[in-house]
Amino acid sequence: MTVSIHPTAIVEPGAQLGENVSIGALAYVGPNVQLGDNAVLHPKATVFGHSTLGAEVEVYPGSVIGGPPQVLGYKESNESRLEVGDRSVMREHTTLHTGSPEHGGITKIGSDCLFMAHTHAAHDCVLGDKCVIANNTHIGGHVTVGEQVWFGGAVAVHQWCRIGEHAFVGGGAILVADVIPFGSVVGNHAHLAGLNVVGLKRRGFSRETIRSLRSAYRMLYAKEGTFSERLEDTAATFAEAAEVMQIVDFIRNSKNRALCLPR
Repeated sequence: MTVSIHPTAIVEPGAQLGENVSIGALAYVGPNVQLGDNAVLHPKATVFGHSTLGAEVEVYPGSVIGGPPQVLGYKESNESRLEVGDRSVMREHTTLHTGSPEHGGITKIGSDCLFMAHTHAAHDCVLGDKCVIANNTHIGGHVTVGEQVWFGGAVAVHQWCRIGEHAFVGGGAILVADVIPFGSVVGNHAHLAGLNVVGLKRRGFSRETIRSLRSAYRMLYAKEGTFSERLEDTAATFAEAAEVMQIVDFIRNSKNRALCLPR
């Protein structure tokens, strides 16, 4: 096993380092940290708490990964944990916190995520794979984010919100409600501005799928009838369209927050 540790870095006894891990000058690794193969900690990066970082994870200077949850009355616990998937990157001054034991105790970040500079994900968040979080975006506690969600810069997400897969949250948005899969939201407070069609095209969704999603969106947010009636009509009409049914199921599972709606 080849590990490169700068002489000024501190790696506490008990830390588990994979093969070819690189730890830069003045970096700190706590005793309960696990770093996967080929992980890179740049100078002045900090990883502590009960934190597991996957293979090829990269942590840039000033980032603090694995800090305890910002919860009043929190007491240090072995059940407060953080998991970061393979190849995720945390740029300068990213902060990720471990979970709160009374809510399961785990914060989980998927693989291939990019946290740009000065971003934050709080305790008990769950983010899917390939999410991109632009500069100065802060995600509150207990937020659930699907795969391949993109956040613009300076976004604030209220605790307990859910954001469906392939959604887009525009820069400067203040998000206090759930975002349907494939949705695009903007504003303060954020409202639904349509579907993330640009993202869908870039990710190779077929024209037929995008057409079905657009038709379902128009039906779901039409003016006729109640929302619950339109939801059931959408479910019946597009029962064979898997992506539309993802939206239907997402809405049916709404519990903690309201839904982002069009203006």
